[in-house]
Amino acid sequence: MTGKHRVVVVGGGFGGLNVTRALDGADVDVTLVDRTNHHLFQPLLYQVAAGILPPGLIAPALRGVVKDESNARVLLTDVQDLDLDRRVVHANGPDGRWLELPYDTLVVAAGATHSYFGKDQFAEYAPGMKTVEDARYLRDGILSKFEMAELTTDPVERAEWLTFVVVGAGPTGVELVGQIAELAHTVLPKDYRSVDTREARIILLEGAGAVLPPFAAKLQKYTKKRLEKMGVEVRLNTLAVDMDHESITVKGPEGLETIRTRTRIWAAGVQASPLARLLAEKAGLETDRAGRVPVNPDCTLPGHAEVFAIGDMVSLGKLPGVAQPAMQEGKYVGKVIRARLAGTEPPPPFKYFDKGSMATIGHRAAVADAFGMKFTGFIAYVMWGFIHVLYLVGWGNRLGTLYTWARALWFSHNRGHRIITFDSARNDLASGRTSAGRPAPILPRPTKATEAPVSDSLRHVSRGG
Repeated sequence: MTGKHRVVVVGGGFGGLNVTRALDGADVDVTLVDRTNHHLFQPLLYQVAAGILPPGLIAPALRGVVKDESNARVLLTDVQDLDLDRRVVHANGPDGRWLELPYDTLVVAAGATHSYFGKDQFAEYAPGMKTVEDARYLRDGILSKFEMAELTTDPVERAEWLTFVVVGAGPTGVELVGQIAELAHTVLPKDYRSVDTREARIILLEGAGAVLPPFAAKLQKYTKKRLEKMGVEVRLNTLAVDMDHESITVKGPEGLETIRTRTRIWAAGVQASPLARLLAEKAGLETDRAGRVPVNPDCTLPGHAEVFAIGDMVSLGKLPGVAQPAMQEGKYVGKVIRARLAGTEPPPPFKYFDKGSMATIGHRAAVADAFGMKFTGFIAYVMWGFIHVLYLVGWGNRLGTLYTWARALWFSHNRGHRIITFDSARNDLASGRTSAGRPAPILPRPTKATEAPVSDSLRHVSRGG
């Protein structure tokens, strides 16, 4: 131990990484803990699911990102408990060993996970996309369905394999259906002999009255029109009420309908990491409906000035659950910690600067709300691409992404990352599994007998925020 002020940061997403970077060179020891060894750029995660980008370009290793920060270290651990009285973080290592991480300042930026709005059983049938593993398994699942359509000779069964339903028409849902449509209609038709992939039925469900609910009406109308031109069925004011491994039942303006499909993808909502609930319980606070913990205007936990919470897991001024608030909060918290150590006046309460919203629809089509103006089409597509590349970590990843985009989207009109195996396809199609071929992340993980007994221990802590 160096005797320096100890800062423990939980979560290597946008919030946690920006706190760590903001403390570079400060007279502190920073310990950054996460359940993965990488920093995930979630806005481009759907492109991994679509086979456009390899995971490494959007998920650089955390150790590599902070390697030049001599006061920071990274630990691959799973946080199980927070002792606010003793100021200790309890965590498990990959081999089950028990770790205690004492702190003088704690920053919790654990992000969010999927929300099934009280119907968690849907997780078995309609996986979401929050991690690299989610995206890779979704990619495998989507490609496996085309393989099965090639094998079957029954037209009814083939139609089920070629029906893809995405629940939720926010940016993630819109981007996913756009890529599935491009796969089916542009990329794959010449690759198959017994099946015409252009017959794929791609359905986007949205409970609200418009796609991209947070966006301006002009952008919503353009998005819906563009998706329909790409062959996507857009169903508004429609809710998923039931599903199994071979169908989904929806309730729309015309009543109940069961759609036969082997692929259901959930993009309808998020809820805060379980760490938010634990943090609230430890501090005697109440979470909101999305499971977010309330914080003070300076991002501290009420009653615990030494504890900060930021990102998707907190309730602060009705901020949107996107990357920018987490990034800005992370930089802000770094300034607060530095001011405290220096004994100077802390910065004023956190104030979010809204830089706008963007979503891509398909090749050369996107929408953007920025600089007080609304953009659609190719210019929005260029703006979207520039901003997303700019925020990637490292010039190597930025240049690699630009090259991969140019090859996949402009020159070859192909997807270079479509590798699946017989075993992965078999697992994907096994009953009792998600369409990603594994237990859904929201379902409880089995408790190991070797784990230390901790009250209210957490079995799944999402990263991000």
